[in-house]
Amino acid sequence: MRADSMGWILWAIGASVLIQGCMCSALQTNSGCMKWTEGPGDDVCCEACNPGHRLITECGPKLKGLCTPCEAGKYILKPTDRKCERCSQCVGAQVMVKECTATTDTQCGCKEGLTCGDATCSFCVKKCETGQEPTDKRSCRPCPEGTFNDQIHQRCKPWSTGCQNIVTKGDALTDITCGNISVDSSKKPGPAEQEWPLSVVATVVLSVFSIIVILFITILAKKNSNKKKEDVKKPITSTPIITTPTDDPRTLIAVECSFHEAQQEQGSRSELLGSSGSSDQFIA
Repeated sequence: MRADSMGWILWAIGASVLIQGCMCSALQTNSGCMKWTEGPGDDVCCEACNPGHRLITECGPKLKGLCTPCEAGKYILKPTDRKCERCSQCVGAQVMVKECTATTDTQCGCKEGLTCGDATCSFCVKKCETGQEPTDKRSCRPCPEGTFNDQIHQRCKPWSTGCQNIVTKGDALTDITCGNISVDSSKKPGPAEQEWPLSVVATVVLSVFSIIVILFITILAKKNSNKKKEDVKKPITSTPIITTPTDDPRTLIAVECSFHEAQQEQGSRSELLGSSGSSDQFIA
């Protein structure tokens, strides 16, 4: 008995919730209110209107009078806004890309050779080609030196930096092209490369020449030193001085004296020999 009563209670609650949801859905469809809550007293309050509807008043006795759709030629973006905006018109150089709806504005474009000047394409400017960039005066100018642009209606970009081996130089349309550094054996050395070996050779030659000169001087000095030592050790021998006779009286006197001295020496020697003979005889 209790189980049956509990089942009836659960069925009643589910039915009431379903009916309330259907009623709410019907009210939302008719009123244009997407999200609502109970307000003070018997009022209901709308938190967000359906897309394309604007909010009239936040709370009221009926949901139907809280939101209303935008008029023709107007649109709204936020579900809580109270005012619909007028659709934009494509004029002059603009062309219509997409018509205006209750939730989106008109989408405009530009004629051939022109491009949109801002994000909403509220005006058109001349389309800048490659090698050019747009200016603040809605015109085009060539890329400055050191920059390039390879896209339509874009700002110029600086050339690449840090390239050690430039294969091709950059211009207004293209960036510089870098290549790998390779040693070319057929390449002739420059002046700086030639001067370095010559200076090394000259230094080596001068060094060798200096060493040879120093060795030569050392050997020569040693020989001279040895020769001086030999001269010091060698005994000094006196040689008789023979003079040639002349007619000079002093020379004749010197010769005569020498002759007499020689005779006296001979006499003295003879006497010595005689005396020695006599002495021998005396001894015998």
